[in-house]
Amino acid sequence: MEVDVAVRTAYNQWNQFETFPLFMDGVQRIEQIDDTLTHWVIKIGGVDREFDAEITGQVPDERIAWVTVGGETEQSGVVTFHPIDPTHTEVTLRLDFDPDGLAEDIEDKFGFIDRKVTGDLKRFKKFIEERGTESGAWRGEV
Repeated sequence: MEVDVAVRTAYNQWNQFETFPLFMDGVQRIEQIDDTLTHWVIKIGGVDREFDAEITGQVPDERIAWVTVGGETEQSGVVTFHPIDPTHTEVTLRLDFDPDGLAEDIEDKFGFIDRKVTGDLKRFKKFIEERGTESGAWRGEV
């Protein structure tokens, strides 16, 4: 997804995890526990879930990688940020997850999960472009 902001702005906003409910469908709440641990509360397809996610790699303006720990949800992912020019950034999200139950199996097989992730990226694009600036920043490296 190409966003019309500088790479620093896109990256800084993405690492403000507590704002994810503003643009991610189904995310009810995220609590930043410490520099590498977040607690997620989600509702997908009428199913409530809670889990923790550990940031396994974070390089400012380049990438954030994570894996879930504990809870019912097993997933890992990485989001990368590539400057196109000084005011445009390519944001790429790769998500690996293990569908849990029949409903998630069906959603995965019929591409609903891919469409949901694409929708989340489109909403992130709109969110950050309308703001024009990040709501905060953490520039540490993991």
